[in-house]
Amino acid sequence: MHYHSESLIRDLSAKAQSFRIQVLKMVYNAQSGHLGGAFSVAEILTALFFHHLRLDPARPDWPERDRLLFSKGHACAMLYTVMAYRGFLPVEELMTFRQLDSRLQGHPDRVKLPGVEMCAGPLGQGVAIGVGMALALRMDQPKPSALTAPSARASRARVYVVLGDGEINAGVVWEGAMAAAKYRLGNLTAILDYNGVQQTGAVADVMPIEPVAAKWEAFGWHVQEIDGHNMGEILNALDRADEVHARPTIIIAHTTKGKGVSFMEYDNRWHGMPPNHEQYERALAELEEGLKAWQN
Repeated sequence: MHYHSESLIRDLSAKAQSFRIQVLKMVYNAQSGHLGGAFSVAEILTALFFHHLRLDPARPDWPERDRLLFSKGHACAMLYTVMAYRGFLPVEELMTFRQLDSRLQGHPDRVKLPGVEMCAGPLGQGVAIGVGMALALRMDQPKPSALTAPSARASRARVYVVLGDGEINAGVVWEGAMAAAKYRLGNLTAILDYNGVQQTGAVADVMPIEPVAAKWEAFGWHVQEIDGHNMGEILNALDRADEVHARPTIIIAHTTKGKGVSFMEYDNRWHGMPPNHEQYERALAELEEGLKAWQN
């Protein structure tokens, strides 16, 4: 595990908060999109794209890149935002979100936008696709010999899958989880955005998923539980996942649906509802106040 400075943590946390503001503007402008799950995953995606993932925006198909599979594709406004500020697309393009002929569709499409690793819409696909990618990457690695040192982290691509908690109601998630354990895919890490709320209500009421950690452990995964809005905990968990070589890792990130806007938090109505003008102004004021706290 690496040491992460307070200045790095504050910088990344401020970025995540600023990305919430950008997403709010996009969804309000389009009058369509998903705010709740985009706000809950802000710190996770910021940590991945601005610190942890090995990427080259100028070469989105670079063979040695890390792969990020955004399985909870409906929250893609945050994915597009983080990708834009990382250099994969012009920031100005973000305001075309969900417009006709835009590359920034309501769910990410890898054919439309370089840097997107999987088409996401039907939930539950990410783990299984990640298993295939991780297995293929391992098979493509040169076999070590007595004359060569083992490959370092710097030359070994990894696969990361971001999941929603309602999404793991899908059976295919667990089929993928079994396969990942069978093949001992230490180069696969899943991150569960566990905000406790899905489209039609609380996860615990719609389809209870507890005990989540025990289930993934029973399926043969290395499990970590963290505060998904604590940047230091996120960075440390990602570092620890890199050190697990004999089995896949899942990071259960406890988050808040609608994080940062008091009247949106924990409310399933904000899963996919755009704000009106008064709600937009209130939300923007709260998010900007939160950003100032990180910048001071």
